[in-house]
Amino acid sequence: MYLFEFMDGGLLNLAWWQVVLATLLLTHITIAGVTIFLHRSQAHRGLDLHPIASHFFRVWLWMTTGMQTKEWVSIHRKHHAKCETPDDPHSPQTRGLKKVLWEGAELYMAEADNKETLAKYGHGTPNDWLERNLFSRFTWHGCGLMVGLDLILFGWAGLAVWGVQMMWIPFFAAGVINGIGHFWGYRNFDAPDASANISPWGILVGGEELHNNHHTFPTSAKLSSKWYEFDIGWLYIRLMESVGLAKVLRVAPVPKKLDAPKSGIDIETLQSVIAYRYDLLARYTRDLRRAYAEELAKMRLSAHDHQRFAALRRWLRKGDVASLPPAQQQTLRDVLSQSRAIRTMVEMRSELLATWDRSSASREQMLAHLQDWIARAEASGIMALQNAALRIRSYAPAVAVPLRA
Repeated sequence: MYLFEFMDGGLLNLAWWQVVLATLLLTHITIAGVTIFLHRSQAHRGLDLHPIASHFFRVWLWMTTGMQTKEWVSIHRKHHAKCETPDDPHSPQTRGLKKVLWEGAELYMAEADNKETLAKYGHGTPNDWLERNLFSRFTWHGCGLMVGLDLILFGWAGLAVWGVQMMWIPFFAAGVINGIGHFWGYRNFDAPDASANISPWGILVGGEELHNNHHTFPTSAKLSSKWYEFDIGWLYIRLMESVGLAKVLRVAPVPKKLDAPKSGIDIETLQSVIAYRYDLLARYTRDLRRAYAEELAKMRLSAHDHQRFAALRRWLRKGDVASLPPAQQQTLRDVLSQSRAIRTMVEMRSELLATWDRSSASREQMLAHLQDWIARAEASGIMALQNAALRIRSYAPAVAVPLRA
């Protein structure tokens, strides 16, 4: 009899709304473990964690997800290495949004069975006694321990608490972030994939909502970029750093206030362009879309061609014409044959990319290429190109970065 009375409310005997709040808190700790430990620290080395913090997250994730560190890290690194290709473990661009959103956990488990993925991308993950003899050996036992603790703390309601805990990561991380984060949202940077920021406020999924920012600067421990964006995971990292539980290793370069335009283009300018290249490309793409709309208004087109040309504008969001579907490739060729301005902007975007994409070029060759590009942009008579050249001349000096990203 006492047991049944105890199970009605558990050890804590909370009201229903208190159980809801407790559930949200517990799942939020899991989200923090995924974004801080698995993602930013283990997968991308954006920060180091004190052993106390690292072991806490490992134990907690073992109890709330059953995921192994090496598996998660390997799959995520492969996602970055093969992004938006058929080899990407969970790209909605190749597998469809519905598949990734609702079956993200299944895609994760299928890739976790790929031994080649683990061998190639799992380097540097924990391989100590605990990993070999507990976390990797008894994968489901942690979740079993958690359901027992939930029942003790919350009574029968603990089953619902446990169910939410088990579903939170598979749906929100594996489904929403991997699915919607590569299909819909806004883009701060012209990253070479379909990544988008789902929301400027990264709270529900620990800051992972800022997915375009992350794909642009994968090794950054901070995912927010604009002044209005909020990354709660970064807040936790800074608090942990203040008490010695974390050490930030890398953050994304953010363009400082623009300086007065330089008259000459030197190595320092080249370093700034490389450091801020995604910001530069994002602004260029916005100007390209604006110029495209203006050029379209000038053309004398049939209703059919106007509709066909107008539909192309959304494909120019990335500015990467090589990624256009075949039907849009033909439309683009038709547009380029009628607009010198658009043709020049598209061609010079590809040439701007070559400034940092040519792996065999020396710094002097890259600098000469940039100088020539700026000279032609300024002489083009096209405002968007002139704006890009002016911005390059005005970038404040950047912290030294590798010339090959």
